[in-house]
Amino acid sequence: MSDTKQKVKEFIIENFLFGNDEGLKDDTSFLDEGIIDSTGILELVNYLEEEFGISVDDEELIPENLDSINNVGAYLVKKL
Repeated sequence: MSDTKQKVKEFIIENFLFGNDEGLKDDTSFLDEGIIDSTGILELVNYLEEEFGISVDDEELIPENLDSINNVGAYLVKKL
């Protein structure tokens, strides 16, 4: 797993799963599994902007970019 994806995974586990990563896979949908809601997406975006020094545009707030560890990792590769 890339360092970027590992950082994202650790953030999700710490902030949304309260340290319990049971059942969390890189392709697990945050929305379908109820891991993150709409407010959580905003928290994730804030984290990504601060941690990786990027700016997430409104049109980029889509599941294809932010709905799993794999999706976030691919999105960050494009942004960085």
